[in-house]
Amino acid sequence: MITIDATNMDSRQLNEKIKESIRQGHKEINIINVLGQRFIGNGIQNGGLKITIHGTAGNDLGMFMDGVDIELFGNAQDGVGNTLNSGTICVHGNAGDVVGYAARGGKIFIEKNVGYRVGIHMKEYEENVPIIVVGGSAGSFLGEYMAGGILVVLNIDSPKIMKADAIGTGMHGGKIYIRGDVNVNNIGKEVVILDIDDNDYEILKNILSDYGNKFNFNAVELLKDRFIKLKAISHRPYGNLYAY
Repeated sequence: MITIDATNMDSRQLNEKIKESIRQGHKEINIINVLGQRFIGNGIQNGGLKITIHGTAGNDLGMFMDGVDIELFGNAQDGVGNTLNSGTICVHGNAGDVVGYAARGGKIFIEKNVGYRVGIHMKEYEENVPIIVVGGSAGSFLGEYMAGGILVVLNIDSPKIMKADAIGTGMHGGKIYIRGDVNVNNIGKEVVILDIDDNDYEILKNILSDYGNKFNFNAVELLKDRFIKLKAISHRPYGNLYAY
């Protein structure tokens, strides 16, 4: 393992140092004193590589990443997992807006709260199903224009009725699971609220087992509580606007 001290490094310098370490054959990279540097892990394609970060990560952590395991001990700004292909990003803290923007695979685990438009434009193809799990609460436009993938909001230590507005607006694929409930007036007209079934329970059990392992608690126990599922009514909600 190699340790990189990011003190006084700008984003370009830090990312060049990471890529240099990869070229040298290191499979574990520990980065300390991170303070807002952006694009950490950007575009790296390296299955088996582990990057551990201590501090506050800037925008687009793990953008375009493929196969890497990133673990951040601290908070992250916007765009965590932007267009993620595969791999895992685990944030021991809060994250900002547009987490998982257009993600096409991989897993994003956030311990606490996230901002707006989480899961926007997520999509899936065959076996590539992106997963986002949020331990705390999420802001408005959750799952906006989702075309695929799985988004889970656990609302740990948060009100059981989500206050976010416009949940699932424009959604036309994938699933949103929420521990607790939502106000029917706070969801997009493109989605319907359903109770989870046995298949959903098994999906959540597997996801929460992985999530709990990352944060060292039995997240599967949360399945004793009420969960709902938001699902798109149509795969082409705006089809009539653009085609005859």
